[in-house]
Amino acid sequence: MITYEDFEKVDMRVGKVIDVQDFPRAKNPSYKVRIDFGGEIGVKSSSLQAKKDYTPEEMIGRYVVCVVNFPPKNIAGFLSEVLVLGVPGPGDSVSLLAVDRAPVPLGGRVF
Repeated sequence: MITYEDFEKVDMRVGKVIDVQDFPRAKNPSYKVRIDFGGEIGVKSSSLQAKKDYTPEEMIGRYVVCVVNFPPKNIAGFLSEVLVLGVPGPGDSVSLLAVDRAPVPLGGRVF
């Protein structure tokens, strides 16, 4: 079991997807996304394995929840700076964690 202090070490923030590009070099169907977290954190990039479930048009403007304090990860030559959080659905589908009353302040910390 983890402690509350352990939980506080995971920095989860709300960001807004501002750009979505296909990522054909990725092993699984993916997008390269750019997410705006506002002034303190700025714009970060992520690889997102949700291509089967979301179109680029559905992603643009979407508020997503991300872990922003993992070290960057190189994925097929692309530097993924944050982890977009989601939940597995039926089959191999993905449902992204969402903010139910958007808009909210960019970079808002999840508690």
